[in-house]
Amino acid sequence: MPSPITAGLHCLFLLVTACCQTSQDSNFDPFIQYVIDSALAAESFQSEMQRQKRNTLIFDPPPLEYTVDIEVSLTDSSFLEAIKEYFRNLNLPVSTNISNVEMTVSNINITTVCLPGGENNSCCSCENGYAWPSAVCSDLITCPSVSLEPDLPCGYMKEMPFYGPYCAPQTEDSCGMGEPIVMNMSVRLDTDFGNDLSNSSSELYKKYKADLEKAFNASYRCLPGFVSATVTGFRSGSVFVNYEVKAGAASFDQIANSNKIVPQFLDASYQLNQATFTTEITNQTNFTVSPVDIFEGDTVRLICEINSTSENVTWYHKDQIISTSFRYLMERNVSRRTSRAILKIVNITMENSGSYTCNFTNSNQFHTLIYKATKTIEVSQLRITPSSTINVICNSPEMQTNSPLLSCCIDRHLPSLTGDWKVNGEISITGVSRFSENCTEYKLNINESLCPPEKSGTVTTYTCELQTGHGARRSQNIRVTYLRTAHVTISSSINSSVSEGHEFNLTCESDVSNYDSISWKIQSGNNTKTVSCHMCIKNSKFPATSVLTVENATQDWNGTYICTFSQKYLESSANVTIKVISLPLKQNILIDPIEASIQCKVQQALECCISANTMEDYNVTFVVMNVGPQKEFQAVKNKNGSLFCYMYNYTETECSNKSELKAHCKFINHIGGEVNSPNISLRLISDKEVSCSGDLGIGTEGATLKKPCLQENTDSFTRGSKTYKCSKKSWTLERNDCLSASINNLLTSAESLVSSPDAKENLPNYLAELKNKTEQELSTINNSSANLGAIVTILDKVSSIPVDAKEPIIKDFLYTVDFIVADSTAKAWKDLDKEGTGGSSSLLRSVESFSLHLQPVNSTIPPVSAESLQLQGTVVTENNNTDYNKNFCSAENLTVNVLIGETEIQTLGANSTIVSVMYSKLGHILPRNEHKYVNGLLVTTTVSSNRSQKFDINMTFAKQNSSLKMPQCVFWNFTLNKSSGGWDTHGCTSTEKGDNVICSCNHLTSFSILMSPDESSQLNFEGYITYIGLAISILSLVTCIIIESLVWKYVTNNTTSYMRHVCILNIATSLLIADIWFIVVVSTKKQQMSRGVCFVATFFSHLFYLCVFFWMLSLGLILFYRLVFILHNTSKTTQKAVAFCLGYGCPFVIAVITIAVTLPRNNYTRENVCWLNWNNSKALLAFVIPALIIVAMNLFITAVVIIKILRPTIGDRSNRQEKNSLFQIGKSVAILTPLLGLTWGFGLATVIEDSHQAFHILFSLLNVLQGLFILVFGTLWDKKIQEALLKRNSMSKWSSQQTKSTSLILVTPMLAMSYPFSRTFNNLCGKTGKYRVSSSEPSSSSSENTSKSYSLLN
Repeated sequence: MPSPITAGLHCLFLLVTACCQTSQDSNFDPFIQYVIDSALAAESFQSEMQRQKRNTLIFDPPPLEYTVDIEVSLTDSSFLEAIKEYFRNLNLPVSTNISNVEMTVSNINITTVCLPGGENNSCCSCENGYAWPSAVCSDLITCPSVSLEPDLPCGYMKEMPFYGPYCAPQTEDSCGMGEPIVMNMSVRLDTDFGNDLSNSSSELYKKYKADLEKAFNASYRCLPGFVSATVTGFRSGSVFVNYEVKAGAASFDQIANSNKIVPQFLDASYQLNQATFTTEITNQTNFTVSPVDIFEGDTVRLICEINSTSENVTWYHKDQIISTSFRYLMERNVSRRTSRAILKIVNITMENSGSYTCNFTNSNQFHTLIYKATKTIEVSQLRITPSSTINVICNSPEMQTNSPLLSCCIDRHLPSLTGDWKVNGEISITGVSRFSENCTEYKLNINESLCPPEKSGTVTTYTCELQTGHGARRSQNIRVTYLRTAHVTISSSINSSVSEGHEFNLTCESDVSNYDSISWKIQSGNNTKTVSCHMCIKNSKFPATSVLTVENATQDWNGTYICTFSQKYLESSANVTIKVISLPLKQNILIDPIEASIQCKVQQALECCISANTMEDYNVTFVVMNVGPQKEFQAVKNKNGSLFCYMYNYTETECSNKSELKAHCKFINHIGGEVNSPNISLRLISDKEVSCSGDLGIGTEGATLKKPCLQENTDSFTRGSKTYKCSKKSWTLERNDCLSASINNLLTSAESLVSSPDAKENLPNYLAELKNKTEQELSTINNSSANLGAIVTILDKVSSIPVDAKEPIIKDFLYTVDFIVADSTAKAWKDLDKEGTGGSSSLLRSVESFSLHLQPVNSTIPPVSAESLQLQGTVVTENNNTDYNKNFCSAENLTVNVLIGETEIQTLGANSTIVSVMYSKLGHILPRNEHKYVNGLLVTTTVSSNRSQKFDINMTFAKQNSSLKMPQCVFWNFTLNKSSGGWDTHGCTSTEKGDNVICSCNHLTSFSILMSPDESSQLNFEGYITYIGLAISILSLVTCIIIESLVWKYVTNNTTSYMRHVCILNIATSLLIADIWFIVVVSTKKQQMSRGVCFVATFFSHLFYLCVFFWMLSLGLILFYRLVFILHNTSKTTQKAVAFCLGYGCPFVIAVITIAVTLPRNNYTRENVCWLNWNNSKALLAFVIPALIIVAMNLFITAVVIIKILRPTIGDRSNRQEKNSLFQIGKSVAILTPLLGLTWGFGLATVIEDSHQAFHILFSLLNVLQGLFILVFGTLWDKKIQEALLKRNSMSKWSSQQTKSTSLILVTPMLAMSYPFSRTFNNLCGKTGKYRVSSSEPSSSSSENTSKSYSLLN
């Protein structure tokens, strides 16, 4: 039944169950029509309802009572309650006569109500007294719109159209009616853990518990059998919430869906992390051990089974993970509703005793579900004497007369010892067992009819199992070799006919498993051909089966199939005849138009054409799909030259709320096989929108239409399309993607070849034709990405066909590739890459596949060269003792050497092939990495032997451009970029030696080298500045710290001086530590540094550079404080506490927050250097923003200082005074610039794209020399420090009577009192006037403050 939900027309439906009685031969169709139509015809809303009905009749004896399910669909949900009321008020039973059939309707109930829930989905719920059947219990997924009201029924998502099963009367077996289980669950809140959450009586605990339980109960209430959700506690690590959910057995998807909607009912301030939901269920796993009593040598099966689906299971032994090995065999069976994990311990030993745990884990982005169970086993010992292998000749009279006797014995006598024999093998010859003291014997009953000679070599294993009365057992295998004649049967997945283009398979089975080979042949008339399609034949030994799968049947597969099993000289066959009935292939159906615009109620011709060379008379219909039910129309057949064309003039009459239609034609042959053409896209437009019209069609301005590729002057067509654009009321050809006739034929032939039974035999001729036609069509290919893409597709298809490694065959393939990678095809490749089809990657994969499927001839792979490709290879012999060493040289004199060591080659099987292909142009066609260029040849190496472990290979590439630097050894990873491929460095290391790069890789594929443009001069110059400047800076900082320690007690005689030197000392120390970490970072490549060390280096570099800034800010604020608040005094302890909090506290908080936020998402550092990330997380802002703010604040402080110095004194100033003021300005700026970090302001210029290199050099120079500036301007230029150093080194001591007077004139600000904001600036810059202060009289508050300002400026 079509879906009742359409775009713009949402419906709901009810399921009404009606019980009635009638005669046994009644027809219910009239009754259904009568019940629905007559019952609802009198209602006022009947005209508004769109009814869709589905009748389900279950005829079970006695055939007198029937239950009818009736689906009633409504377009307006407001009628829902009215209909319910209507059915409740019906007077039942009702008797009626319909079509001469007496019927009585005894009961009508509404069971299921479905409301629209989105595109193709409905939200369905059961009415009171009804419940979902248990069969669908695990499939119930709660609707997204969940209500908090517990009394409202739960709705579950159902795909539309919904065909049931529907809600049934509630019983003990209904969904969710069983005993509830307890699920221990947890989730993380990304908030800080408060101690109150550990106290269950605290208000915070109660609030969290209440809010969370409310959200959990609302989210999980729709789980089957839900009882309650209870928070059991909180634990730290952010905040982990532990809670229990009591409900029926819920599936993983149901729990995950409930988890997903928890945030809807929880305040966002809780910051619930949806990815951290975890459920652990410990009492719902059925854990069994077989056998119960275990002895050494047993094969023990540990089975865990849960009523849920889980692909991930982990086994533990004594808390250690068990990995699959020859002794630990793991099986996993997942059905629709259950999961079973089996751990099979083969040949168990005493060491295997202990506890075993199985964990089933299911996870997605919202939920992790764990089923856990543990059991302990003990192992004892029991020994059986060894037994040898025997051979039995079934047709020997002596063997039939004197049957062999098999025996198993132990090395001691046990009174209660018993024995049992089991037979395991293709041939099941049984015997008679008997027990004798410490041995059990088994005499075989040889029967020649059970053991024909054709089965020579078949092995049957007889297992004797010895048991004690206490349950101990030990088994012994005795291998017996038999001979039997094979019995071959063949079966088909179809009756006898198959439609062309459809799939079928034949299964050939034999009771002989030890066969040597299997062959398939097709006999058609007098012609017999061998099926050489290796991809379509799958053989297995146990059971002896060969399956021939034909994915795309063509006329080549028509005939009698003969399957032959061969063992030595014996052959056994079976046959079956398959007839292939004509049916056009989808890609060979022409549609016209492909994309077009149509008008409402105006005819549009739809046409499908196929080749006329068929005798089949197809039934062809056009199917139009829109938002409503699909419509099907019979097509009219016409002969158009060499084509049969089927046409229908379609008129769209329902034009409301439709913008686009899809149509296709459906071909059906006489056996019912059908195929659909590609879709025709029709856009519905109004009359007013029509701008272009004509033979091509109609369209709006700027619209496009696509037409098929009909060949001019012929009746044939090719694949592709022509795109026309409506421009200025006329159609113009915008794009021509039509294949040329020649390339179209090549593509069709390639598809037929790949699908043919003798592809290997026909491939050489096809490759020769492909090479010739590609060369002839090269000019067409150069100008058409469609034709280029077709050739790439052809190469991809034929590359998977095994082919003999003969020089002409290889040359045809390589030359075809060479033609399409020529320089003349560059534009076509560029257009093809824009389409995002991964054409160049597909071409590379084709060459790899071709070389992989080369089959050696006379144990050789001949070397073959084309203009831009070369192929060399070898065949591995059984006693190989040489390296694989191949050299390639391109026409541009570029070289590459491929070397595989002897040790690696010896791990390959005999007759394995190693093939290398060199490309000189394909590497430049492949998409390149940003700022990286392929700077050498591209080489592919393949090995035919299946290998899962690492395989070491070394390659030496010559550089194409010596100016490029930083080589990277890369391989082409076909899985990257959504399978379109990309360069990858995984598993490869590079070593640069002169003009060569040596690449060592541990895997095989296509390799090359990527290098970057030469930036060495720039990098070296800036590098020299950095390293030399850092060395000078570090020495200067060390000197500064030493000097400060020497003169500390002489220069810290007042609070301001003390704080100034504290700031200087901490600035020097922080900058010294930051510079040391910077050297560690820049001198070590990130690839050579562990992940943890890189994080540590980044954290401390960030921290101490911030400390430098914040101590500079502290120094600036102290200066600002002493200059502006002259009469205010603060204690030394308070100032120091504030300075240390600002200097170290703020940086630490910023650094910790930065790493805490970005590290969990793995974007704390950059990819190529240990410094804060920018591209992904913008973590660098945690350094840039504080730095810029501090620089801006220090600029303001500098301006205040300059204003203070420049403000006029009382009276006119002389020229000498003016020069002195200028000197003070220069001295202040010279001191404050390095000390307060103003030089970092030059960093703003460096972040501007394409900024001049001078800004970078100036920024680097000024910053790395900050240590020298601090030493010179912060320490050595200080007069007090100079005097202290001189006096410390002189022989005389300080005189206690000596006094020193110092004065500093603070000038009035530049702004006079008449300025509008004079009062504000006077407060900032001080009152107008002049103070003369002596340092020998510190008792005055004014003098102390002024002397402190002096200390800061000196």
